[in-house]
Amino acid sequence: MQCPHFDAGRCHSCTLLATPYPTQVEEKVAHVRALLADDRIDWLPAVTGPESGFRNKAKMVVSGTVDEPVLGILGSAAGPFAGQGIDLTDCGLYPRALQESFPVLAELITRARLQPYDATSPSRGARRRETPRESAWRGELKHVLVTLSADGELMVRFVLRSQEPVARLRKHLPWLLAALPQVAVVSVNVQPAHAAVLEGELEIVLTERQALPMRLDGITLHLRPQSFFQTNTAVATALYAQARAWVDEVAPASLWDLYCGVGGFALHCAAPGRAVTGIEISAEAVASATATRDGLAALPADAVVAGRDAGWWADAVAGVRFAAGDATELAPGSAHDDAAPELVIVNPPRRGIGADLSRRLEESGVSHVLYSSCNAVTLAEDLARMPSLRPTRARLLDMFPQTSHYEVLVLLERG
Repeated sequence: MQCPHFDAGRCHSCTLLATPYPTQVEEKVAHVRALLADDRIDWLPAVTGPESGFRNKAKMVVSGTVDEPVLGILGSAAGPFAGQGIDLTDCGLYPRALQESFPVLAELITRARLQPYDATSPSRGARRRETPRESAWRGELKHVLVTLSADGELMVRFVLRSQEPVARLRKHLPWLLAALPQVAVVSVNVQPAHAAVLEGELEIVLTERQALPMRLDGITLHLRPQSFFQTNTAVATALYAQARAWVDEVAPASLWDLYCGVGGFALHCAAPGRAVTGIEISAEAVASATATRDGLAALPADAVVAGRDAGWWADAVAGVRFAAGDATELAPGSAHDDAAPELVIVNPPRRGIGADLSRRLEESGVSHVLYSSCNAVTLAEDLARMPSLRPTRARLLDMFPQTSHYEVLVLLERG
């Protein structure tokens, strides 16, 4: 992968761009194996995908002016491009369908007069001349977030400082849908704070459709605006397939999926006669997971999804339920736990599952844990807290080429 922005020093997000891709994968495998340091683990070959054009989501900082908006990033404070808006609409990580959407979205910004948010501090002179309210950071539009489905549809989210521009966005929405007909969902997220926080709690959906269908291995997950989804669709498909294969080998009668998100693991690992419970703190994600479950339950009689007919899926999802709540509070060993499941899946954020949940799993009657981690350092820390749950199988999945990050799936079995 070649990148003019990397070569010019404008963007260094792809920290390993100068390293040949096979070497990147070898070094990642060596890294995780050294962290887990257990010769008894059966390591499967690493899963890789395309090394460019693989991201299904773009998180674009908006800078510049109303008439000439810049979508990309702000230059690093320590470099020669400090504070400058850097146009990354041609970033090699994005598929062509994402790249082609950016000029249309930039024109919408101009048409709707969405003033880009100025994240720089007001000058001292401005503070002397103006009231504190007037001298605050100016502008409204902070980010444009675009997600691409495997079927070519788009979800576009505008992160604004306030609701003031919403009416203008509504006015120009028909133009956007005509200019970019593959757009399925448009929403506004309100993030009023001047802080390094990508989005706020309030989401306003402007289109009739509320969710973007994300098809993986035949299963169509329904992604609502504030729901998390893996950024690499091809590798995510392999991740869920591997999880399903290992779970089916264990054949648990009951399974809990903690940090279940939109239900990717829970629904791929569902089976007739298997009780599956997904727990996720985001109510939006739970609504998405529930919609997917209901869709599988109502398949046409002649439908075949992921190699299974409609009758099989109706029986499989009959035992699936989702609930909104804190995974740690509702985990095995908690006051809410009537009976520990036979297998638990955890897919936490980079901080890992932490000491409390690790302790509860260690002290519970759970016989197997399937741990999907995007941070092998916190994974190793969590495994050290669960000595009776020994890792038996593992597989690295390179979800993030050109960076040092990766996903690793580990199957733990109680010794």
